[in-house]
Amino acid sequence: MKLKLTRASNAGKLTLLIGLLLLAPLLVLPFYPEDTRFADAFLIPGSASILLGALMCAKKSAATDSASEAAHRGNLLVLYIWAYGCILGALPFVLGDRLSFVQGLFEAVSGWTTTGLSVMDVTVTPHIFLFYRSFMQFCGGLGFVMIMMAFVQGRMGMVLYSAEGHPDKLMPTLRQTVRAIVLMYLSFLVAGVAAYVVCGMPLFDAILHAMGALSTGGFSNRADSIGAYHSVAIEGVSIFLMLIGTTNFAILLLMVRRRWRDALRCGEVRFLGALLAIFVPLTAISLATGLYLTAGEALRQALFNIVSALSTTGYATMSYEGWPQAAIGIMILMMLIGGGTGSTAGGIKLSRALILTKCAASQLRSRLSPEHAVRAPYYFRAQGRTAIDHALLSATAGFVFTYLTVFVAGTLLMTVTSGATLTESMFEFASSLGTVGLSIGLTGPATNAATLLVEIAGMLLGRLEIFIVFTSVGSALFLLRRRTR
Repeated sequence: MKLKLTRASNAGKLTLLIGLLLLAPLLVLPFYPEDTRFADAFLIPGSASILLGALMCAKKSAATDSASEAAHRGNLLVLYIWAYGCILGALPFVLGDRLSFVQGLFEAVSGWTTTGLSVMDVTVTPHIFLFYRSFMQFCGGLGFVMIMMAFVQGRMGMVLYSAEGHPDKLMPTLRQTVRAIVLMYLSFLVAGVAAYVVCGMPLFDAILHAMGALSTGGFSNRADSIGAYHSVAIEGVSIFLMLIGTTNFAILLLMVRRRWRDALRCGEVRFLGALLAIFVPLTAISLATGLYLTAGEALRQALFNIVSALSTTGYATMSYEGWPQAAIGIMILMMLIGGGTGSTAGGIKLSRALILTKCAASQLRSRLSPEHAVRAPYYFRAQGRTAIDHALLSATAGFVFTYLTVFVAGTLLMTVTSGATLTESMFEFASSLGTVGLSIGLTGPATNAATLLVEIAGMLLGRLEIFIVFTSVGSALFLLRRRTR
C-alpha cells in the first residue's frame, strides 16, 4: 500500500501553528496595557515561526511512501514538533528577561506537557506570562496534532493522530472525532470559568484555573494554588473539573449523550471510584493523626489532594513538606497510576492499572479454584466489553515495566543532582513523569539546571508515553539508513 504525502507541508503546518499559538497571549494586552513592553518577546519568535512554517508549506515535496514509511515519518514528525514547540515556547520567557534558557525550557515543557511544575515566582510575574503558561497547558492537553487537525486534515492525519498517543476514534471519521473532542473541551472551559466566577474567583484567575484543571495541568497564578482562596466551593469546582479532565474523552462523549449507564459501566470509571473510596479515607486518617487536623478538615484536604494527584492535575490546598510519610506514599502511588487513557492526564493510566489488577485477581482465583474452572478476564471500555488477551496483557505489562524502570532511574538521578532524600526525589520525579505538577519543595526558582534537565526528560517521556519517544528515535534512524543507501 502506498500513501501520497507532502513531506514538508505537514511539518510546515505544525510549525506555523506553533507560531500562531505564541501570538495568542497578546490578546491580554488590551486588559493589561502595562505588559505591552513584553509584546516583542512573543512577536519575534511567533512571527519567525509563522514565516518559517509558511516557507515550509510553500516548498512542497511530493513523495510516495509505503504505509510503514508513513508511520515512521509520522513518529518522527510528532517528535520534531514537540521538541520544536518546547524550544520555541521557552523563548518568550528568555526574551522577556524572566528566566534563563534552561528555566524557560523547563517552564515551556511543563506547560506543553500539562505538568504544572514551575520555576517562576508568580507573585511578581506579569499577567501576560501567567496567561501564556496556562494557555500552553490548555493547548498541550489536546496536543499539537489534535489542534491542527481541528482545522486541517491531510491524508496522513490518522498516522499523526495515533503517533501522538491518541488511542481511539470516537466518531466515524477522524475529522468528526477531533471536532467532537475540541467542542467538548471548549464547552467545559466556558462552564468551568463561569462556575469559578460564581464562586467568587476573579475572572482572570478563573480563566487560568479552568484551563489548568481541564488540561490536568495545574499552573496557578497564586503561590498557594487553590488553597489561597480558602473556599470549599472553589475546591468543589476544581475537583469536578479535574475529574472531567482525567476522564477518557470517549467516556465523556457517552456522558454528554446522557448514556449514563454505559459510562458508569466502564472499567476506568469504576476503578477511579474504587481508588478514591480506598485512599481518600486512608489519607484523611494519616493527616488527622499526623497533623492533628479535625476529621472534617482532614477529609477535605485528603479528597482534594488525592483527586489532584490521581488526575495528574497538580493543584494543591496545602504544603506537603510536613505531611506524614504514609500520606506522602499514597500520593506517590496516585501519581504513578494517573488518569484515564485518552484523556489529558498522565501516569501509567487507569486502564493499565485495572488490567493488571484484573489479571492478578484472575490468577489468584484460578489457584484457589478447581483446575477446570477457567475464567477469561475482561473489562468494559466506552466501546464495549474487551477481553484481556495475551497481546493486551503483554503490551500493558511491557509499558508498566518500562514506566517503573524510568521512574526508578529518574528518582536516583534526582537524588544525585538535587541532594534530596529518596522519598523527596521519588515524589518530585513521580510528579514529573506523571505530568502531575505537585511539588514537595524541590522545584522552584533556585533549583539547579541539572535537576531541571532530569525533570524535563521525565515530563517529555511521560507526556508522550515513553514508547513514542523511543519509536520516534528508531524511525529517525530508519529513515536515515534509507537516505544513505
